[in-house]
Amino acid sequence: MSESAEPAEEAPGAKPVLRVVKGDLTPEELAALVAVVAARNAAAAHAASRTKAAPRSQWGHPARLARAPHRFGPGQWRSSALG
Repeated sequence: MSESAEPAEEAPGAKPVLRVVKGDLTPEELAALVAVVAARNAAAAHAASRTKAAPRSQWGHPARLARAPHRFGPGQWRSSALG
């Protein structure tokens, strides 16, 4: 593919992602090159997404063990279960 071959519909001001500067590639060779570059970018994106830590569950957090003090009085046995 030479530099003079331009895509039929190119967005104004858009830069090409891949450009062959030297050589004359067949369509099959160009397709193989694009497949390799796309696979490498997908692998890098997948590796970057796996490095993010998952949000930690609050189920076993020590703050859940702390309770409010029991209050004495009429009807407080009902509110003790909600608390």
